[in-house]
Amino acid sequence: MLFSQPSDAYIKDSPSSYEEVYPEIGYKTVEGAAYDFERHFHQGLKLPLRVPPISFTHHFGRFNDLDGDMNDFFEVTLVNNQLPEHHYKITVRPIQYKFPVKKESVLKTFVLKKGTTSIYMEISGFNVLAFEREDWQYMLWIDKRVSNKVTPEVLVDIANSIDYTTLEDERG
Repeated sequence: MLFSQPSDAYIKDSPSSYEEVYPEIGYKTVEGAAYDFERHFHQGLKLPLRVPPISFTHHFGRFNDLDGDMNDFFEVTLVNNQLPEHHYKITVRPIQYKFPVKKESVLKTFVLKKGTTSIYMEISGFNVLAFEREDWQYMLWIDKRVSNKVTPEVLVDIANSIDYTTLEDERG
């Protein structure tokens, strides 16, 4: 009897849905996290207008505000609670604290709109497209298990969907 407990006692204490789990580890709405990030760095943030052509059931944002600015970054995570391989995320950090790229991880390079060079690489089960724009380093992460649907070219299209139009550009 000493070791017998009702099996649902543990279940009640462990959240089972993404709506419960993600907020417990610091995620909130994408808009709320972006606001926190922009306020912290006193600079606006623009995100891609496109997402990968796979299905997602949830999207979350998080601003990781750690000691100092060196490890602070913004993250958007899109997941599918029925298809774990449908996992996409965007991380953004100031260029001066950018994620270091190991040359042996680089698979290809691509040129984005306005001549920006991007680096396509593999990191811990993800294919990643990294590039720099307006004082930020962006990294688009997609689970390698969907690389047949989300190719490097798809990530380039997503990167190019960030709207950096200025008033001067619109006037010609």
